[in-house]
Amino acid sequence: VSRISLMSIPLIMRLSPCHGGCAEVDSLTEAVVGQSFLLGCISCKRRAEVSARTTVDWHFKPLEEEEFRHIFHYAHPRAKILHEDFSDRLEWHGTKTRDIQIGAIYIHNVIFNDTGTYRCTINRTLFLPQYEEHVTVEKEVELNVVAVGNLTVVIAEIMMYVLIVVLQLWLVLVLVYCYKKISEQREARDARKALRDQAE
Repeated sequence: VSRISLMSIPLIMRLSPCHGGCAEVDSLTEAVVGQSFLLGCISCKRRAEVSARTTVDWHFKPLEEEEFRHIFHYAHPRAKILHEDFSDRLEWHGTKTRDIQIGAIYIHNVIFNDTGTYRCTINRTLFLPQYEEHVTVEKEVELNVVAVGNLTVVIAEIMMYVLIVVLQLWLVLVLVYCYKKISEQREARDARKALRDQAE
C-alpha cells in the first residue's frame, strides 16, 4: 500500500496544483525606444509548504533569425548578463529568494534591435520528503519596439493634461468669483454702516 501511495504522489501533484493566490499574467508586448520595459514572466508555485530552489534564464531571438541567444541568468542572489548587446541594460526585477515565482527583468534604454522573441525558462527543483522533483516552465514574449507609444495611450495622456489645465482654470475662476462676492458684500455692509452713522 505504501508503495502505491508513493508512486501516486507525483500524479496527485500534477492533477491538483494549488497556486495559493498567485496569478500568472502575460507580459506586455510593446516597448518604446529609449525607455525602460518590463519583460514579465510568472510561474506559480504548486505547493507553498514545499521548499524549492529555482533558476531563471532568458533567451532572445532577433527578427529574421533562427537561433536564440542566452542573454541572462539568475540564481539567487546573483544575476548575470550573458550577451554584450544587453550589457548594463538588463536588471533583475523578480523574486529575490531561492524559490522564484516572478522571473521578470527590466530592459533599460530600449533600442529597435531589441525587437524579437524572448523566452523565459524557469527551472524549479522541489524538495519533497521522499525525492526531488524537477519542473521546467517556458514562456515566450513577442516584443515589438516602436518610436512612440500606442496612439490610444498618447491621446489618453494628452486628455489627462488638458483636464488638469481645465480644472486649474476652473479653480482660479471660482476663487476670483468668490473674492468678488465677498468684496461686494463687504462694500455693501460698509455703505449701510456709513448711512446708519450719518442718520444717527
